[in-house]
Amino acid sequence: MTNFSPSLLSQYSDFVFNHPNGNVFQTIEMYNVYRHSKNHEPVLVIATNTCNDITGVLLAVIQTEHNGFLGSFTARSIIWGGPLVKDNDLEVLDYILKEYNRLIKNKVIYTQFRNLWEWSFSEHNVFKSNGFLPIDHLDIIHDLSYDSDIILMNMNQGRRKNIKRAIKQNVIFEEISNREEFLSSLHLIVSTYNRIKLPLPDKTFFCEVYNELQHKGMLKIFKVSFLNKMIGVRFVLCYKSLIYDWYAGASESDLDKYPNDLLPYKVMEWGHVNGYKFFDFGGAGKPNKAYGVRDYKLKFGGTLVNYGRYEAIHQPIKMSFAKTVFKGYRIIKGLFS
Repeated sequence: MTNFSPSLLSQYSDFVFNHPNGNVFQTIEMYNVYRHSKNHEPVLVIATNTCNDITGVLLAVIQTEHNGFLGSFTARSIIWGGPLVKDNDLEVLDYILKEYNRLIKNKVIYTQFRNLWEWSFSEHNVFKSNGFLPIDHLDIIHDLSYDSDIILMNMNQGRRKNIKRAIKQNVIFEEISNREEFLSSLHLIVSTYNRIKLPLPDKTFFCEVYNELQHKGMLKIFKVSFLNKMIGVRFVLCYKSLIYDWYAGASESDLDKYPNDLLPYKVMEWGHVNGYKFFDFGGAGKPNKAYGVRDYKLKFGGTLVNYGRYEAIHQPIKMSFAKTVFKGYRIIKGLFS
């Protein structure tokens, strides 16, 4: 079903929180973020039994880069950490995927499930039978049960040296807690992504994330400063036992203060102190394919995992046309990776 009564929605948060794989990307808070953000449209599927109890949920988001005709060539649907199904029921999983396919038809050129755990062989086959094919994709997970000394020792020598250099230069690590600093940190992220020519959601998206998640502790923004100047920032999502590394930015003129080395370490240290169990360092590319971001992240230690992705191309002609038209434009090419 896709028409939701208030009583059903009131069950939603409890279901996600109590599910073993419940994560921030499947929460009602993130649904509200998508509803109010420019170029974002949520797609929510909720499965229920005869007693009207929730048995499964899926939250997807349709993202576009432009309005009108051109927008239809960049429209894609992304699902992080979903669907969530009670007791791994294969019939419920199949129902959710079929209902999702019905809703998404003609709306996007492709769908991508970005997995946060490893699906079973049987579940894998349900995805395939609904047209979603597996793609290898790596991730890096850090165990935060270790104290900060061990976390540091698990990093390579170069990271340890840079972290110590940053501390020696009196680079200060702090959490951001007010809107003025949030806007400053967002500016730093935007300038960083513009510099490296990677796509970034509209500013309204980040403002909605701040409004919806920050006061609930689900969004944490950490900065490092030198002589009272913000030189690095990291947005992380916190839910249950997991910290998910999300967006980061750094001042190009202050890279000699090592903000990109100090921040991940200090966030992991903060997570350990505050009782989190895992730090998800985010995507690490495809196996057997060179990827500088993965090389950088692995220098911090952690365990390399292959949770993979599932992908379906719904409109192959449009997909091919979009790749041809936007060929050479890195910002647009990033949409199809």
